[in-house]
Amino acid sequence: MKHFLSIADVDRDEIPEIFRMAAEYKRDRRNSTARPLKGKTWGLIFSKPSTRTRVSFEVGIHELGGEAIYLNANDIQLGRGELIKDTARVLGRLVDGAVIRTFAQSDIEEFAEFSGVPTINALTDDEHPCQILSDVFTIGEKRGTIAGKIVTFVGDGACNTARSWVLAAGKFDFQLR
Repeated sequence: MKHFLSIADVDRDEIPEIFRMAAEYKRDRRNSTARPLKGKTWGLIFSKPSTRTRVSFEVGIHELGGEAIYLNANDIQLGRGELIKDTARVLGRLVDGAVIRTFAQSDIEEFAEFSGVPTINALTDDEHPCQILSDVFTIGEKRGTIAGKIVTFVGDGACNTARSWVLAAGKFDFQLR
């Protein structure tokens, strides 16, 4: 998987390996010598601020041996005064990957298309795939596989999180209410 822009981007066959690696990194996070991001720099581009998301990605990148550069809406002209494809092309030559938290899903898709680097959706108005993937992982840790279970979503049924839950229900074979 080159980009993670949507739950739809995850191939069902990749999920067990993704979750196995996540469990391994989580278990060994303080003592692991594995540094798959050693020598890599990731850009964290946040048009929408978030303490938990920013810190989670910065710490994760650091613990995997990489460096993170944080750019907020005041630092970057993503879609304001500079074309997204131009920003993507420049940053794609400078960073090894991008984590983006922004408004329009089309903005992150355009960035991924023109940057040439792996791009991760940390939240858009349409989807919140990292949150849902981590929720499914946590449910698996606490309750066993989510397949066949019933998950109840309480909240705005038209929000980004709800849309990602709908996609996840089909991907992970659970009922969503």
